[in-house]
Amino acid sequence: MTEIKKLISLVGRNTKCYFKDKMTFFMSLITPLILLILFVTFLRNVYLDAFKSAFPEGFTVNGRILEGIAGAWLMSSILSVSSVTVAFCSNVIMVEDKINKTITDFQVSPVKSTTVSISYFLSNFFVTFLVMMCVMVIGHIYLAAVGWYINVGDVFMIIIDCVCGILFGTLLAGIVESFVSTQGALSAVATLVSSMYGFICGAYMPISSFAKGLQNVLGLLPGTYGVGIMRNHYMNGYLDALIKAGLPTESVSAIRKSFDADITVFGSSIPLGAMYGILLGACAILLACYIAIVLIKNKKSK
Repeated sequence: MTEIKKLISLVGRNTKCYFKDKMTFFMSLITPLILLILFVTFLRNVYLDAFKSAFPEGFTVNGRILEGIAGAWLMSSILSVSSVTVAFCSNVIMVEDKINKTITDFQVSPVKSTTVSISYFLSNFFVTFLVMMCVMVIGHIYLAAVGWYINVGDVFMIIIDCVCGILFGTLLAGIVESFVSTQGALSAVATLVSSMYGFICGAYMPISSFAKGLQNVLGLLPGTYGVGIMRNHYMNGYLDALIKAGLPTESVSAIRKSFDADITVFGSSIPLGAMYGILLGACAILLACYIAIVLIKNKKSK
């Protein structure tokens, strides 16, 4: 059996192990769904008022546009955050194999340790992608119900944005959790990431609402741009609809800045292409680190 076939078999094995426990999949899915439910039940009016405050006095707009852009902003937050937090949760198979000593069996089998490590990465990416697509479908059903103004091109780009975010999250999870070997440590890492990541990347609160110094610090983090690219493609259609409804371009620009579709760092506005460059550049650095860790561990296991 070639290494490619072994890799495919291991990816299938890891994926099956993950989905074998239905509760594990449910727990990965429930966090983003809870955020969506909290928005619909409690935070909806807060978001609506925030957008209304950016309108000139006396300006009225179709309620579906307003409801939709508030929901779209939330979806951009949920997907950009979950692409990282879900990756940390769905990487549980790698840690469990170390806990159950299954990794020892792999080490004495005719399978290269590099193949095993790559299989964990590919399986985690695949599982996280499936979870994210489920969340996206549910969120888009909600947006279709309250007000859909997203064109086909932006939907396609949202999927690309998810892939970029998942790549970043999967690599980060693989690096961090390669040093985790107990269930308690895994739970601690997952809890820490889930509770903190959304705040430090500006998903739960717009970065523009923070102090200038903190804005600049957060602007140095690649996760911020994972949120920024998602914001652009979710909000574009709604902002175009607002312009057609007569909203002045100055107000539209203010909305883009206030809600992080436009990100300013050290006084300079970061264009969308640069956001992709920063995020993918960070992925390249993480990939190099991940490969180095895999090679070092492979050398030690010999």
